[in-house]
Amino acid sequence: MTTQLTETAKQLIPKARIVSFKSWVGLLPTEIIQLFQTADDEGRYLTDSDLNLIKSSSAVPIFYIEAASLLGEYAAEIVDEAREKVLTTYPNITAEGGDLYPPIRAEACWRDFWHFLRCISYGIAGNNIEFTSQEGLYYMNLLYQELRVPLSAMVCGLEAIKTASLKRFSSEQQTQLAPYFDHLVARLKEFS
Repeated sequence: MTTQLTETAKQLIPKARIVSFKSWVGLLPTEIIQLFQTADDEGRYLTDSDLNLIKSSSAVPIFYIEAASLLGEYAAEIVDEAREKVLTTYPNITAEGGDLYPPIRAEACWRDFWHFLRCISYGIAGNNIEFTSQEGLYYMNLLYQELRVPLSAMVCGLEAIKTASLKRFSSEQQTQLAPYFDHLVARLKEFS
């Protein structure tokens, strides 16, 4: 299996941005939406400074801002737990001939897990379950098809991200946060 990206994949990557804040206009102040957009453009979690500005805007209940902060703080551990779940569920996936071989393919998968959690944390910090872009998801679906990404393993990983994340909260908080994870899981399950 080649590790070189095809021209098609190279063209799809910049279009496969799965977050959109367009539907947030009018729900949050413009400058707060811009904080989210800047973080997404830079491919990073919201900083403490970003979260403090969101908090000071009084537009989002503090619980959601604190939950997003906690997810960012534990992102590496959460992704590690999700990776372990995928490797346990699909023990040969990274072996020669497996869907995530050679190692560069597996690393891309784990990186996607990190980005999935980042995108979910935006939805939580903005208290808006509708944080995805239909267009971006369409292109990500095409990209995953082009790269022959093992969709069942990605869904397994995303569900494991949900489990690993939610166990850090009380049961009442889990009920409040689960829909943000479920939203992205449902979108990924629609991929062909």
